[in-house]
Amino acid sequence: MAVRVGKRLGIDEPVVLSDPTLEEIELRESRISIPASLSSFCNSDKWDRVSHSYGKSFKDLTRIFRRDFTNPPDVIAYPRNEAEVAAVLDWCGDNGYAAIPYGGGSSVTDGFTAPEDCDGSVIIDLGNMNQVLEVDPVSRCALIQAGTLGPSLEDQLKPHGLTLRHIPQSWEFSSLGGWIATRSSGHYATHLTHIDDMVQSLRVVTPRGTIENRRLPGSGAGPDPDRLFIGSEGSLGIITQAWMKLQGRVVFRANATITFDTFYQGAAAIRQITQAGLFPANCRYLDAQDAQFYGAGDGTKSVLLLGFESADHPVDVWLERGVEICQDHGGEVVTKTGSGGDALKSSRSGAQGNWREQFRYLPRLMHTRAAMGVVSFTFETAYTWDKFEAVDTEIIRRVSEAQKALTGGGIVCRRFSFLYPDGPAPYYSVVAPSTHETSLEHYQALSDVASDAISELGATITHHHAVGRSFRPWYDKEVDPLFRDMLAGAKNAVDPDWIMNPGMLLDRSNHLKIVG
Repeated sequence: MAVRVGKRLGIDEPVVLSDPTLEEIELRESRISIPASLSSFCNSDKWDRVSHSYGKSFKDLTRIFRRDFTNPPDVIAYPRNEAEVAAVLDWCGDNGYAAIPYGGGSSVTDGFTAPEDCDGSVIIDLGNMNQVLEVDPVSRCALIQAGTLGPSLEDQLKPHGLTLRHIPQSWEFSSLGGWIATRSSGHYATHLTHIDDMVQSLRVVTPRGTIENRRLPGSGAGPDPDRLFIGSEGSLGIITQAWMKLQGRVVFRANATITFDTFYQGAAAIRQITQAGLFPANCRYLDAQDAQFYGAGDGTKSVLLLGFESADHPVDVWLERGVEICQDHGGEVVTKTGSGGDALKSSRSGAQGNWREQFRYLPRLMHTRAAMGVVSFTFETAYTWDKFEAVDTEIIRRVSEAQKALTGGGIVCRRFSFLYPDGPAPYYSVVAPSTHETSLEHYQALSDVASDAISELGATITHHHAVGRSFRPWYDKEVDPLFRDMLAGAKNAVDPDWIMNPGMLLDRSNHLKIVG
């Protein structure tokens, strides 16, 4: 990897740091004494505290390689049921400790780190609550505990011939509760994109008690109560289980690989596809550099990986129309496989297969660039089609200029991951030369430039990675202040001591404003 990265950035082979050992890490003593009533599922062991200190962002990984664990959690709780979740929240409330939910630890936005000025923090790891409790095959729904990780969830649904089919890139390492709390996006490029669309009802333990919303296919009875918790990032309570809408397992597939001479040429075709109501499952569109990085192209053309799938019927007609639209916009079909061929095999070979393998295994490789001292991160957003070319051009211009000024050069590339009839959700990748001494500072400066551009140009600060602490300043600019007051009022109702993930979406200043 070091040879490859050095070649792509035009630098000498980077120096690769070794992983830190537990013995190397200096950790302050826990500031909290665990009461006997909680000791059977709580501890302050060094390994547990270290392994719950950071998520998976470039900033997190760089701090790990710098052996910087200056703000670890004090206690890790592993509740086995809702009663134990409630007991931990009561204890934290009585003592003013920060109570922070934890799913799989895959956050890339600093989503579960306690504020440095808190008197004590308790991570509440839901890993023991990991079962599919009930399956309703008639309604095609299942009641699933929030700590269930992606692979286990699908393994438990498979015997029923059903699937959630929500597969974010962090799928192996993230949980259902985390997906819901952060409004994640999964496998589908269109239609069933956000986890929001798959939630039927939630059960949430808050410091004031448990909220369980009625299980319904739809309702017009006032604001949807589940929507308040979807995307709440652990600031209102702990999602413990959810009824989720399921689908039949995929039987029919059809896909194609199509190239375009310019990125904007292909973007016009994709806009027409999304507005035609074809709803492709896969519509990953990589610019020339991104395609080369993922092994899906040679760096001369943008590449569209277009795929349709269904549990019920052949999808060849949808593929044919999608391909026709691409050809109308100057696209060149490289491969095309319908139901008459082996579409599953073609999706796992060639450009489609190379992209799939890189996408699946990149989470296992994220730490490698941090170990090399180069800057490597992604950011994503969404905005309407009428703004697309102008906003995209300006974002790339600003980040490229800042990158050149700070680091001397590097790569800025992008792709479409998720698409809507009214706009795309571009996903940008940045890789730049740096050193172990400066990489974190260079990252933060470049990330700030990107975030400023997104905010000033009227796009959203995040489409699917959540706000966390990393993007709070820009979230505060994006959301109307009166809505923040409404959200603070809701938090005050369910979390009167404001112990739930302090600083996430709201600060205590919002609390003081509400209570006077």
